[in-house]
Amino acid sequence: RASAPAPAAPRRIDAAFMGFHPAHWIALGFGSGLGAWAPGTAGTLWGWASFIWLDRWVQQAGGAAGWGVVLLLGLVIGWWACTTTARHARIDDPGAIVWDEILAIWAILWILGPVGFWGQLGAFALFRYFDAAKPGPVRWADQRFKGGGWRGGFGILFDDLVAALCTLVVIAIGVALARALP
Repeated sequence: RASAPAPAAPRRIDAAFMGFHPAHWIALGFGSGLGAWAPGTAGTLWGWASFIWLDRWVQQAGGAAGWGVVLLLGLVIGWWACTTTARHARIDDPGAIVWDEILAIWAILWILGPVGFWGQLGAFALFRYFDAAKPGPVRWADQRFKGGGWRGGFGILFDDLVAALCTLVVIAIGVALARALP
């Protein structure tokens, strides 16, 4: 009786891997996820910088709803890119995939509206906490869609979207408390 073949070993995710397929460019945050140290933080920083750069064009082209369209397209394209990249890497949720962080910080900054540097930095720090520590609902979301394929590709995005929601809830509570105090 023949035994099943051993699963293929995970592929090394590096610059050569990134150039292998267009989905890799997107999922790996155009290279921001390739660093050996804290790729999620690097991807979030790239997302923050790209939001600042893109915001004027998105606002001009689509007004307030422009970012809604960008985020919806980013979700659909990102789902495909993350699914494809994870499959090619032979890893369910590679740390180098940072499109989820990019999409989440874009959503946070759009919903916050115009805030200064310190407000954006605070949102960045809160999001990084929720994404890295994965408390309560973020841990649940991270475990909800495990595995390969389209389900796993959505799972890569889902926990970061929940972390973004938690970030926005904490900010909203903080703003409400600050307004309630004399």
